[in-house]
Amino acid sequence: MYGCEAWTISKQTQNKLEAIEMCFLRRMLRIPWTAKKTNERVLNEANKRRSLVRTIRKRQATFLGQVMRRGKLEHLVTTGKFEGKRSRGRQREKIMDGLATWLGPGKVSDILAAVKDRDLWRDMIANAYKQGTR
Repeated sequence: MYGCEAWTISKQTQNKLEAIEMCFLRRMLRIPWTAKKTNERVLNEANKRRSLVRTIRKRQATFLGQVMRRGKLEHLVTTGKFEGKRSRGRQREKIMDGLATWLGPGKVSDILAAVKDRDLWRDMIANAYKQGTR
């Protein structure tokens, strides 16, 4: 998870992260891959919830709060407010877009306003973490 604060997590990447988390959990519980156990059954045996993607999103949101309150070059890059032309084709997903969908309904401008108030920002992150990834 080193440097996960700068990752952009697409739906495909999220599915791969969830699959590898289940692979690790099965390995820790010594369940062979040939055993016909569903992921839900494995999670119930371990008394766990899927938490890898939620942890990554939480770290990203915490890092975003630090960057936005600092207000330097990183702030400009993260918000996308710099000069230049957009490249052709489908645009890449931004970190802000992924966090906006994870934190719940609202605009990116609402999120940027909430970052200024640390207590509100911490509450938003905690609520999103409790709700899960989807």
